[in-house]
Amino acid sequence: MNHAIVGVEFQGRRIIAVMVDETGGVLGRGSVAVTADLAAAAFRTVEAAVADASGGSATPIVSLGVAAHDLSATDCRALLHALATRYPVPFPDEGGSMSGTAAAVAEAWVGAACDARDVVYLAVAEHAAAGVVREGSPLVGATRRAATVAWLALNPVEREDYRRVGCLEAEVAAAGIVRRLVWRIKAGDRSSVHDRTNGDLSAITLEHILDAARQGDGVSISVLRDTAKYLGMAAANLVAITDPAVLVLGGIMASAADLLFEPVRAELARRMPASRIEGLTVRPARLGVEAAAIGAARLAMVAQK
Repeated sequence: MNHAIVGVEFQGRRIIAVMVDETGGVLGRGSVAVTADLAAAAFRTVEAAVADASGGSATPIVSLGVAAHDLSATDCRALLHALATRYPVPFPDEGGSMSGTAAAVAEAWVGAACDARDVVYLAVAEHAAAGVVREGSPLVGATRRAATVAWLALNPVEREDYRRVGCLEAEVAAAGIVRRLVWRIKAGDRSSVHDRTNGDLSAITLEHILDAARQGDGVSISVLRDTAKYLGMAAANLVAITDPAVLVLGGIMASAADLLFEPVRAELARRMPASRIEGLTVRPARLGVEAAAIGAARLAMVAQK
C-alpha cells in the first residue's frame, strides 16, 4: 500500500495499533506501554504499526481511528486530541469509538460474524465490553457510548464498586473475578490458587484462576460458574433488546472457551424462550485483542469515504 489506514485502541496501560488494508487484512502491528508522556507513547505505537507494514519506509496515513473503553476519561480525550494534531482522525470532537463497538464492527467485517448484518458482541477481559451492529452499521448512541455494558444492573444489591465501575464490570472483569475468589479464600474455602501464590492474595491473577480451574480446583470452578451466570444474563439482555442474527462472545469467553463458552451459552438459553434461541447463532470471537483496533480502522475508513 502507498497509504496507511490505522486503528488504535487505548487500553489504559497499553496502546495497540494495527495498519490494515481495504479488505481488513492486518499489515502491521504496534504495541507500546503507556508512559507519563501519553502522546509520545501513542505516536510511537502508530509509527511502529506503519513501520511493521512498510518495512520501515515512510507511508502517509490517510485515516486513523481510535477506540477506548472509557471515552470520557481525561487521559483518553488527551490521547485522542494528541493523535488528531498529527493524523487525520475522523471523530476527535465526538471522542472516538467505544472499544466494544469497534470490536463488534471488526467481527462483523472480517471476524466471526462476517456473514451477518445484525450482530451483538460481548466480551470480558480487563473490562466488560459490548457492541451492536444493526443492518451493517454500528449502533453508537447519542454520545457515541452505546453499549456501555459494564453498567448493566444484574444484582439488586447496592455496592460501592457497582456505583464506581458498574455491576457487570465489578463482577466479571478480571479484577472482579479475582476479587470473588479472594473473598472465598478469606471465607475459609481452600483453593490451590492460594498455594500457587505462596499465600499472597494480592498476587492472584485471572490466569491463576483459569489454570486452576482447568486442573480441577473446586473454588476456581465455582467462581467461573458464577461468572458464566452473570455473562449469560448480560447476553440474554442484549439479545432480548437487539434480536441479532449472531452473538459473538469475546475476551476470555473466546480465549478460555473451554471453561466459559458453553456455560455462558447454556445460561443464555436458560433465560430466553426457545423460539428466540433457535434462530440465534452464537460464536467465539476470532480477532482477539486486536478486534477493537481493527474496528477503529474500519470506522475511520468508512468515515473517510
